Amino acid sequence: MTARYGLLGRSLSHSLSPQIHAAFGEYPYDLIEKPEEALAEFFANPPYAAINVTIPYKKAVVPYCTELDDVARRIGSVNTIRFDKDAVRGYNTDYVGFTYMLERADITVSGKKVLVLGNGGASATVQCALEDLKAAEVVVISRSGENHYGNLDRHADAQVIINTTPVGMFPETAAAPLSLTHFPRCEAVADLIYNPLRTRLLAEAESRGLKTANGLAMLAAQGHRAAEIFLDKPLDKGLIEECLRRLEKQFRNIVLVGMPGCGKSTQAHLLARALGRNAVDTDEYVEQSVGKPIPQIFEEMGEAAFRTYEAQAVQELCKGSGNVIATGGGAILTAENRTALRQNGVVVFLEREIEKLARAGRPLSRDEEAVRQLYAKRLPLYREAADVTVTVSRKPEETCARILEAIGYEDNHH
Repeated sequence: MTARYGLLGRSLSHSLSPQIHAAFGEYPYDLIEKPEEALAEFFANPPYAAINVTIPYKKAVVPYCTELDDVARRIGSVNTIRFDKDAVRGYNTDYVGFTYMLERADITVSGKKVLVLGNGGASATVQCALEDLKAAEVVVISRSGENHYGNLDRHADAQVIINTTPVGMFPETAAAPLSLTHFPRCEAVADLIYNPLRTRLLAEAESRGLKTANGLAMLAAQGHRAAEIFLDKPLDKGLIEECLRRLEKQFRNIVLVGMPGCGKSTQAHLLARALGRNAVDTDEYVEQSVGKPIPQIFEEMGEAAFRTYEAQAVQELCKGSGNVIATGGGAILTAENRTALRQNGVVVFLEREIEKLARAGRPLSRDEEAVRQLYAKRLPLYREAADVTVTVSRKPEETCARILEAIGYEDNHH
């Protein structure tokens, strides 16, 4: 009989574990949803060779284990269990995931002062790892307690900041646990959140030129270690990066920016078809929510009102994942929008000669001189917002192929 594996938790509809484990081996992997009162019965006769455990049961399963690995014992938290004939063995692979995440981003903590935001289960794992990595000082910031968000100025000398709280996580992606302005000596920020890929905290850190890491690497690396425990053999470390690339592609929006009339909507539909994704459009979103076409919004309410609606559309559409998003030509005008576009997205600037821009029905593009002035003003902002720039070809299909190549998707259209 084939050995079965799975993930034990209370509510698992959003779990990425099945995809992660598919990257490490071809074994059946189930989502095992149980209320807490059913745990005793489950452990009395488990139909699995090994399982992962997620919140809220990482502590609750400890009494059912007859052996714990060193880290699980120190933290009092288990996220991987193997059912052997002679023992129920509990492990904590989050520790391995976290150290991999730091290493991958070249974030060193040895001899440094580290601020850990939050004091939940993930925080305990992080603190244990930081101690082993020889951090000089680890300060835990919680909502109440000796060190809290009201007296952060005490710790202005922190060199590394690690967020273990859910602040900034989907769907509340506009939030951040703190501002980095208070930490002039900070050199690196890690955030255990992976949706969005670039939280507000990480976006601020990037804008300051600091080293950053999101939680996706931790997720993939802990899954890799769990798979080694499941299969009782070492696995190629390169599989972690392969798994990560897959997950990033799945999460990442492809966001198209550029002048009005450069072909963003056309490309959004072509890309969506090529990749089997949804195409969404900030201008269409505005028209649907206001109930009027854009030229009419400009005429009756003015540009400022339109920009307010546009900002709402950008915030809403960009916090989703795995979409192709066509933006209005002016979506890059505010820093707030530029941050939102990049949260879950790879941003592509579609560059097209001014003479070839379509102008019909575009309130700010009525004559060529106006377009030239507009372009001169916006070009630096397009460049600032974009990860890659693609020159628009006469043939839409050719442009689509260029975009796929520029963002590294041409090898795999799914």
